[in-house]
Amino acid sequence: MSKKRRQYSPQFKSKVAIEAVQGVKTVPELSSQHNVHPTLLNQWKRQLLENASHLFDAAQ
Repeated sequence: MSKKRRQYSPQFKSKVAIEAVQGVKTVPELSSQHNVHPTLLNQWKRQLLENASHLFDAAQ
């Protein structure tokens, strides 16, 4: 039997990634708190930082 993969909403991903960027808690602490693998959390954090500038491109 195979497990069904969990899917996270964009709102959840952004919330957790912002918490990781703020640095109040470490990635391992956040991953255990939100039940997300640390590697996945680091990917979300990297995506947030890489794509943050695109938010302001559309405003022009």
